[in-house]
Amino acid sequence: MSATRICVLGAGNMGRALLSGLLRSGTRAEQLAVGESVPAVRAQVTRELGLAAAADNEAAIAGAGIVVLAVKPQEAAAVLRPLASALAAARPLLISVCAGTRARELEAWCGSEVAVVRAMPNRPALLGAGISGLYAPLKVNAAQRASAEGVLKAVGEVVWVATEDMLDAVTALSGSGPAYFFLLAECMAEAGQQLGLEHAVAQRLALVTLYGSGLLAHGGGAELARLRAEVTSRGGTTEAALRVLEQGGLKGLVAQALNAAAARGRELAAPAR
Repeated sequence: MSATRICVLGAGNMGRALLSGLLRSGTRAEQLAVGESVPAVRAQVTRELGLAAAADNEAAIAGAGIVVLAVKPQEAAAVLRPLASALAAARPLLISVCAGTRARELEAWCGSEVAVVRAMPNRPALLGAGISGLYAPLKVNAAQRASAEGVLKAVGEVVWVATEDMLDAVTALSGSGPAYFFLLAECMAEAGQQLGLEHAVAQRLALVTLYGSGLLAHGGGAELARLRAEVTSRGGTTEAALRVLEQGGLKGLVAQALNAAAARGRELAAPAR
């Protein structure tokens, strides 16, 4: 990142992940500001990251060229509305990681003069291994888009989507996605126990298989279908297991699950409207 001052409003898991990633990627501590209302969380930011966090959000955003909104969707309006005058005067780039909160709402709360980029990172961002879907309205210029990329790349990869509605799909797929893989691994471990494995052995086999499969998928540069095929010998054990999953309607269940997550993403900001 350049010498731009960055303020993160909200120091929960994702806010701290972004701050930690920015520090790892070379952003100096003096370039970072934090606004956080909870005293215990402010103390945690200082203890873990060596950054001072302010209870006063207006003081925190002073001088910031980029403001990252990392609060719960239901809290977004309450955080931004009191800052509207300061934001309209300073015109920073606002990056929101609030699921479901639309750009038009963010602009209404902080002033149409403020450029808004929405981002949907996922939990592996905590380890710098996340992926974020980004969307920006047409009025956001190339330099502002590049700045948003720079912030989110501190915690992993980024992809852009062409329409704002597609962020609900990003939320459903990658935002919620880690839980799906963990559930599958959990089910596998339980099934392994039913086959006679000890609990600790079944858990370890499932966890390391999940980890190793992720490394294969990330490093191979291959299509997922091809990776699956490479593990599936004709007439073998894997083919027998996959046939059961297919006959049980796995694809349909996954589609239903993602549709439910996307619908919930659209509902999340409703109380704040």
